[in-house]
Amino acid sequence: MFARALRSATAPPLSKSHTLRTCLRVRWVSTLQDNPHIYVFPDERSLNNNLLTLLPTSPPNADLAIGSTSKLPPTPDSLLENPKFLSILHSVLAKHAYEDPYVISQAQAMASTSGSSLGSGGAFFPQKGKRRRGSGYGGGGGAGGDGAGGASAQGGAGGGGRGGFIHVSDARSPPDYGRIAWPEDIFGSLEVDAEGNFVDGTGNYQNSGSYRVITRDGILGLSPYLRERVVDRLKEEESKMHR
Repeated sequence: MFARALRSATAPPLSKSHTLRTCLRVRWVSTLQDNPHIYVFPDERSLNNNLLTLLPTSPPNADLAIGSTSKLPPTPDSLLENPKFLSILHSVLAKHAYEDPYVISQAQAMASTSGSSLGSGGAFFPQKGKRRRGSGYGGGGGAGGDGAGGASAQGGAGGGGRGGFIHVSDARSPPDYGRIAWPEDIFGSLEVDAEGNFVDGTGNYQNSGSYRVITRDGILGLSPYLRERVVDRLKEEESKMHR
């Protein structure tokens, strides 16, 4: 379920050059109640919209925001995804997903089960039957429908010591054990060998092309490790813009 209200969080001073009085002043910013890592700011480009961002910086930079929403709490129909943010997100995942402890555990589990299906977005394999969710997820880019597209269309994890692929998935809607995540919840995939090691050392991350920032199950949910990496990258981009 989406947030029913907003919560408050204290944002740090913008820079050390501020006066002592400014540094001691408390500034309050809003976050989504069900996702305290996402900050909410008025969108200066539109009187009726709000920007959603992983950075507490005020005023926010629209180019680094997750997207803009005409409703709070946001819905699949109200949120317009920011393509620049999605590009940064997938760039970070391509560089760091294989280092995520949760993703590593999936790779090891796949090797121990000879490529059989895993829960919580685990190894993906030829689907004999598809669950149907219907329409209602969206907001910007990505492929709709029940087909996973992209990496998910490539086939499944290989049994018999052949290795295969595992999904890197959004945590907002973990699948039942033995099922893969919904296409709109899958960021991408990593290739794993028969011993559970990432192929070429990184797994060669492949964007699924089907991920949606928001669905009826919630909004962007990253693991703690990957969220930190994304925030670090956003801060780097923000610093470049201020030079």
